[in-house]
Amino acid sequence: MSDSDIRHSERFAVVSCDVLPEVFLKVMEVKRLLACGEEKSSASACKRADISRSAFYKYRDSVFTYEEKLKGRIVSLYAVLRDNPGVLSSLLSCLHKCNANVLTLNQSVPIDGAAAVTVTVKLSGGPMDGATLRKEVCSVEGVVEARLISEE
Repeated sequence: MSDSDIRHSERFAVVSCDVLPEVFLKVMEVKRLLACGEEKSSASACKRADISRSAFYKYRDSVFTYEEKLKGRIVSLYAVLRDNPGVLSSLLSCLHKCNANVLTLNQSVPIDGAAAVTVTVKLSGGPMDGATLRKEVCSVEGVVEARLISEE
């Protein structure tokens, strides 16, 4: 791999916040304010963090907290659930026990006693991976089948 290949490929480094330029810390603060709903617009969040909007937009896609970029993994599953009361709730309880934070959930209208569900989760910490999560979901009463769609 040449030097130019290295410069143009996406690379990450874990760096102590103590040595980062202040603008990067402010970008992370603006992102936090927006994500938590403490500010409704990037303009108000930038004003509160004392950073220009142009600086925020320049760095927002390149500056991340460790937790935001490196810690979690995104997994999408497809499952078929029996049309019985509490099955979806049991599936969600299983995901909670696996430290999976639900990002999206789509359920179809039940047809012939079964409903298709697509769920995307962020796995936080621990040894859990998509294949293991799928096995856990398959063990839930009322889950007819579960397939791993993607894992990032």
